[in-house]
Amino acid sequence: MSLKIALLLTILIAAIGCATKLKKEENHVTKEKHITAADILGNPEYLAISYGGYRQTSRDVQPTIPELKEDMKILSAMGVKILRTYNVQLQHAPNLLKAISELKKEDPSFKMYVMLGAWIDCQNAWTGMEPNHDIESEQNAGEIDRAVALANKYPDIVKIIAVGNEAMVRWATSYFVQPNVILKWVNHLQELKKSDKLPKDLWVTSSDDFSSWGGGDSSYHTPDLENLIKAVDYISMHTYPMHNSHYNPWFWIVPENEYELSDSEKIESAMLRAKEFAVKQHDSISNYVKSLGVNKPIHIGETGWATVSNGHYGVNGSQAADEYKAGRYYQLLREWTKKEKISCFYFEAFDEQWKDAQNANGSENHFGLISLKGEAKYALWDLVDKGVFNGLTRDGQEIKKTYNGDKDALIKEVLVPPTEYGMVHN
Repeated sequence: MSLKIALLLTILIAAIGCATKLKKEENHVTKEKHITAADILGNPEYLAISYGGYRQTSRDVQPTIPELKEDMKILSAMGVKILRTYNVQLQHAPNLLKAISELKKEDPSFKMYVMLGAWIDCQNAWTGMEPNHDIESEQNAGEIDRAVALANKYPDIVKIIAVGNEAMVRWATSYFVQPNVILKWVNHLQELKKSDKLPKDLWVTSSDDFSSWGGGDSSYHTPDLENLIKAVDYISMHTYPMHNSHYNPWFWIVPENEYELSDSEKIESAMLRAKEFAVKQHDSISNYVKSLGVNKPIHIGETGWATVSNGHYGVNGSQAADEYKAGRYYQLLREWTKKEKISCFYFEAFDEQWKDAQNANGSENHFGLISLKGEAKYALWDLVDKGVFNGLTRDGQEIKKTYNGDKDALIKEVLVPPTEYGMVHN
């Protein structure tokens, strides 16, 4: 073999190797870009959270694109990669998707995906007229159409559509519907997927209370619910031990065999019972679903713990709401769900004061991990210590610790759970 031929062969082999490497890298990039709900849900690397960017006491004041982008950078720094929204009636969700899209263009490595909520109501909901829970609102069709349009416009971001939020649970007296309404719209979306009018790998669910999914009262066990469980791609359940510390406090009050424990031990024991309460509700749905011969993922669409309450969960109620307990619940839920590969859309990212606009210290205003002052609550103090928020601001404010990071000051405000059932309902 001549030297010239040998040289040409060497160059050819090198070129083939280079082309192969490039092809592998290209395939890797393609794979990275084509993330699906199946890749995200249950994946501990994709931290999930419920998100609302409202700063004011009314949703009439919509967060701006720059404000939404600011929030996205903060959440991304926390490791969050998938958000849950609640409706497409207002401009919040469309603007959020636009903000994420702009961030991705500015930084191709930026990742954020969305579980897009479509709000569902019954007839006469929110009108002052008597709600008719057997007939759906005429507004629902438009809401579904808007969700479909956004899912098609942003297929690289919207990976899930959730039909309704607590729309089947009977205590949602202002607006709940029967399961057949949710089933109708889930089937509609699944048909759109089959006919290529929605991405085939988009997942469809409904996000509702554990009881609505058959985990509690057997009166919810209906043929329509069974068909819904079979129609969704996965089940998105809500569980709220904090709310149940008032409404169903058997797990919360200090049991007699713990009366002699120290206050800190009583609090820790109560928080462990709260976590087990959530686990049991997840298990109850799992058992019901399996009894139907169905095997589908069950993720947590919502759970959380308020840090302030002047009502049911405060000093004159179950004494559950404070930053320490909220932080401990957050830790326990993240540990459990990560271990079990359950996605947990923790409620919620930031405080929103529109939810109980007439009552500043109402618990609904204080479920956020970050306050309206841009302060990271106790649950996130470790992230502040790690410097993940360095260089980031919210509304011009650096992300610092609440209580100036003084844990002793925080602990002084922590209340021990009651020892008597009646005290919870004062």
